[in-house]
Amino acid sequence: MIAAPDRTPLPRDFFDRPVLEVAPDLLGRTLVRATPDGPIHLRLTEVEAYDGERDPGSHAYRGRTARNDVMFGPPGHAYVYFTYGMWHCMNLVCGPDGMASAVLLRAGEITEGAELTRSRRQTARNDKELAKGPARLATALDIDRSLDGTDVCAGSMSPLTILTGTPTPREQVRNGPRTGVSGDGGVHPWRFWIANDPTVSPYRAHVPRRRST
Repeated sequence: MIAAPDRTPLPRDFFDRPVLEVAPDLLGRTLVRATPDGPIHLRLTEVEAYDGERDPGSHAYRGRTARNDVMFGPPGHAYVYFTYGMWHCMNLVCGPDGMASAVLLRAGEITEGAELTRSRRQTARNDKELAKGPARLATALDIDRSLDGTDVCAGSMSPLTILTGTPTPREQVRNGPRTGVSGDGGVHPWRFWIANDPTVSPYRAHVPRRRST
Protein backbone atom coordinates (compact mmCIF):
# COMPACT_ATOMS: atom_id res chain seq x y z
CA MET A 1 0.00 0.00 0.00
CA ILE A 2 1.33 3.47 -0.96
CA ALA A 3 1.41 5.89 1.97
CA ALA A 4 -0.72 9.02 1.66
CA PRO A 5 1.22 12.28 1.16
CA ASP A 6 2.07 14.13 4.36
CA ARG A 7 -0.20 17.20 4.64
CA THR A 8 1.82 18.80 7.43
CA PRO A 9 3.12 22.30 6.52
CA LEU A 10 6.86 22.49 5.98
CA PRO A 11 8.55 24.00 9.06
CA ARG A 12 10.53 27.23 8.91
CA ASP A 13 13.84 25.44 9.37
CA PHE A 14 13.24 23.72 6.01
CA PHE A 15 13.64 27.13 4.37
CA ASP A 16 16.42 28.29 6.69
CA ARG A 17 19.06 26.56 4.56
CA PRO A 18 21.21 27.47 1.53
CA VAL A 19 19.06 28.15 -1.53
CA LEU A 20 20.73 25.39 -3.56
CA GLU A 21 19.63 22.86 -0.96
CA VAL A 22 16.08 24.15 -0.68
CA ALA A 23 15.34 24.47 -4.41
CA PRO A 24 15.58 20.79 -5.49
CA ASP A 25 14.03 19.70 -2.19
CA LEU A 26 10.85 21.64 -3.06
CA LEU A 27 10.12 19.45 -6.09
CA GLY A 28 7.16 17.19 -5.45
CA ARG A 29 5.92 19.29 -2.54
CA THR A 30 2.40 20.73 -2.63
CA LEU A 31 1.55 24.43 -2.63
CA VAL A 32 -1.95 25.04 -1.24
CA ARG A 33 -3.69 28.26 -2.25
CA ALA A 34 -6.73 28.96 -0.08
CA THR A 35 -9.43 30.93 -1.93
CA PRO A 36 -13.01 31.94 -1.02
CA ASP A 37 -14.22 29.33 -3.53
CA GLY A 38 -12.09 26.51 -2.12
CA PRO A 39 -8.49 25.29 -2.03
CA ILE A 40 -6.21 24.79 -5.02
CA HIS A 41 -3.37 22.27 -4.69
CA LEU A 42 -0.32 22.43 -6.95
CA ARG A 43 2.49 19.85 -7.02
CA LEU A 44 5.75 21.69 -7.72
CA THR A 45 7.60 20.32 -10.75
CA GLU A 46 10.03 23.12 -11.69
CA VAL A 47 11.87 25.80 -9.69
CA GLU A 48 14.86 28.16 -9.96
CA ALA A 49 17.31 29.25 -7.27
CA TYR A 50 18.44 32.88 -6.83
CA ASP A 51 21.31 33.55 -4.43
CA GLY A 52 20.77 37.15 -3.35
CA GLU A 53 23.44 39.83 -3.50
CA ARG A 54 26.07 37.35 -4.78
CA ASP A 55 23.95 36.44 -7.81
CA PRO A 56 23.79 38.79 -10.85
CA GLY A 57 20.47 37.19 -11.84
CA SER A 58 18.81 37.99 -8.51
CA HIS A 59 16.53 40.96 -7.80
CA ALA A 60 18.63 41.51 -4.67
CA TYR A 61 21.95 41.77 -6.52
CA ARG A 62 22.10 45.56 -6.17
CA GLY A 63 20.86 45.61 -2.60
CA ARG A 64 17.67 46.09 -0.66
CA THR A 65 14.76 48.06 -2.12
CA ALA A 66 11.06 48.49 -1.38
CA ARG A 67 10.30 45.96 -4.12
CA ASN A 68 12.61 43.15 -2.90
CA ASP A 69 12.44 43.81 0.85
CA VAL A 70 10.73 40.47 1.62
CA MET A 71 13.65 38.59 0.04
CA PHE A 72 15.89 39.63 2.93
CA GLY A 73 14.00 37.45 5.35
CA PRO A 74 12.89 35.89 7.50
CA PRO A 75 12.76 32.57 5.58
CA GLY A 76 9.51 30.79 4.82
CA HIS A 77 7.69 33.77 3.30
CA ALA A 78 6.41 34.45 -0.21
CA TYR A 79 8.14 37.06 -2.36
CA VAL A 80 5.73 38.11 -5.12
CA TYR A 81 6.77 40.56 -7.82
CA PHE A 82 5.14 42.19 -10.86
CA THR A 83 6.97 42.02 -14.16
CA TYR A 84 6.65 43.34 -17.74
CA GLY A 85 3.68 45.43 -16.59
CA MET A 86 1.33 42.45 -16.72
CA TRP A 87 2.48 39.32 -14.85
CA HIS A 88 3.09 38.23 -11.27
CA CYS A 89 5.62 35.61 -10.18
CA MET A 90 6.02 33.91 -6.80
CA ASN A 91 9.18 32.97 -4.91
CA LEU A 92 9.85 31.35 -1.55
CA VAL A 93 12.39 33.10 0.66
CA CYS A 94 15.08 30.88 2.17
CA GLY A 95 18.46 31.01 3.84
CA PRO A 96 19.41 32.97 6.98
CA ASP A 97 17.54 36.19 7.76
CA GLY A 98 19.22 39.01 5.84
CA MET A 99 20.71 36.90 3.02
CA ALA A 100 18.00 37.61 0.38
CA SER A 101 17.97 34.23 -1.35
CA ALA A 102 14.76 32.84 -2.84
CA VAL A 103 13.36 30.08 -5.04
CA LEU A 104 11.18 31.01 -8.02
CA LEU A 105 8.23 28.66 -8.51
CA ARG A 106 8.33 28.00 -12.25
CA ALA A 107 5.75 25.27 -12.88
CA GLY A 108 3.52 22.66 -11.33
CA GLU A 109 0.63 20.24 -11.70
CA ILE A 110 -2.79 21.24 -10.39
CA THR A 111 -3.86 18.20 -8.35
CA GLU A 112 -6.95 19.69 -6.71
CA GLY A 113 -9.20 22.59 -7.65
CA ALA A 114 -8.42 22.65 -11.38
CA GLU A 115 -11.95 23.87 -12.05
CA LEU A 116 -11.10 27.04 -10.07
CA THR A 117 -8.11 27.80 -12.30
CA ARG A 118 -9.49 27.18 -15.79
CA SER A 119 -11.38 30.46 -16.00
CA ARG A 120 -8.15 32.34 -15.25
CA ARG A 121 -6.16 30.32 -17.78
CA GLN A 122 -8.55 30.14 -20.72
CA THR A 123 -5.68 29.95 -23.22
CA ALA A 124 -4.41 26.68 -21.70
CA ARG A 125 -5.00 23.85 -24.19
CA ASN A 126 -5.25 21.28 -21.40
CA ASP A 127 -4.80 20.99 -17.63
CA LYS A 128 -1.08 20.24 -17.98
CA GLU A 129 -0.62 23.82 -19.20
CA LEU A 130 -2.55 25.53 -16.40
CA ALA A 131 0.60 26.32 -14.40
CA LYS A 132 3.33 25.67 -16.97
CA GLY A 133 5.58 28.67 -16.39
CA PRO A 134 5.96 31.12 -13.49
CA ALA A 135 3.47 33.75 -14.70
CA ARG A 136 0.93 31.07 -15.62
CA LEU A 137 1.35 29.49 -12.18
CA ALA A 138 0.65 32.79 -10.44
CA THR A 139 -2.31 33.54 -12.70
CA ALA A 140 -3.85 30.09 -12.20
CA LEU A 141 -3.58 30.40 -8.41
CA ASP A 142 -4.70 34.06 -8.29
CA ILE A 143 -1.40 35.22 -6.79
CA ASP A 144 -0.57 38.92 -6.86
CA ARG A 145 1.35 41.53 -4.86
CA SER A 146 -1.25 41.45 -2.08
CA LEU A 147 0.31 38.10 -1.08
CA ASP A 148 3.87 39.46 -0.93
CA GLY A 149 5.28 38.61 2.49
CA THR A 150 2.78 35.83 3.24
CA ASP A 151 4.05 33.31 5.79
CA VAL A 152 3.86 29.90 4.07
CA CYS A 153 4.68 28.10 7.32
CA ALA A 154 1.60 29.35 9.20
CA GLY A 155 -0.61 26.39 8.28
CA SER A 156 -4.36 26.73 7.76
CA MET A 157 -4.31 30.38 8.84
CA SER A 158 -2.36 31.33 5.71
CA PRO A 159 -3.66 31.76 2.14
CA LEU A 160 -0.44 30.06 0.95
CA THR A 161 0.99 26.89 2.50
CA ILE A 162 3.70 24.45 1.43
CA LEU A 163 2.96 20.91 2.57
CA THR A 164 5.59 18.31 3.43
CA GLY A 165 3.99 16.05 0.79
CA THR A 166 6.14 13.52 -1.03
CA PRO A 167 9.50 14.95 -2.16
CA THR A 168 10.83 13.83 -5.52
CA PRO A 169 13.63 11.22 -5.39
CA ARG A 170 16.95 12.82 -6.31
CA GLU A 171 17.49 10.44 -9.23
CA GLN A 172 14.43 12.02 -10.90
CA VAL A 173 15.68 15.59 -10.45
CA ARG A 174 17.41 17.37 -13.33
CA ASN A 175 19.13 20.74 -13.42
CA GLY A 176 20.36 23.19 -16.02
CA PRO A 177 20.69 26.91 -16.86
CA ARG A 178 18.03 29.26 -15.62
CA THR A 179 15.47 30.42 -18.16
CA GLY A 180 15.80 33.89 -19.69
CA VAL A 181 18.60 35.09 -17.39
CA SER A 182 21.18 37.29 -19.09
CA GLY A 183 24.88 37.99 -18.50
CA ASP A 184 26.88 36.29 -15.77
CA GLY A 185 23.68 35.18 -14.02
CA GLY A 186 22.72 33.05 -17.01
CA VAL A 187 25.55 30.56 -16.61
CA HIS A 188 24.39 29.06 -13.32
CA PRO A 189 22.69 25.63 -13.65
CA TRP A 190 20.22 26.57 -10.93
CA ARG A 191 16.98 25.55 -12.60
CA PHE A 192 15.66 22.26 -11.20
CA TRP A 193 12.84 20.12 -12.56
CA ILE A 194 11.30 16.66 -12.41
CA ALA A 195 12.51 14.56 -15.33
CA ASN A 196 9.91 13.86 -18.06
CA ASP A 197 7.11 15.68 -16.26
CA PRO A 198 4.69 17.18 -18.83
CA THR A 199 4.00 20.28 -16.74
CA VAL A 200 7.63 21.50 -16.83
CA SER A 201 8.06 24.63 -18.97
CA PRO A 202 10.39 24.66 -22.00
CA TYR A 203 13.85 26.15 -21.56
CA ARG A 204 14.38 29.52 -23.21
CA ALA A 205 17.72 31.28 -23.31
CA HIS A 206 17.83 35.03 -22.75
CA VAL A 207 17.31 37.02 -25.95
CA PRO A 208 18.43 40.66 -25.69
CA ARG A 209 15.78 43.16 -26.73
CA ARG A 210 16.55 45.21 -29.82
CA ARG A 211 16.68 48.93 -29.38
CA SER A 212 14.38 50.89 -31.66
CA THR A 213 16.10 53.22 -34.10
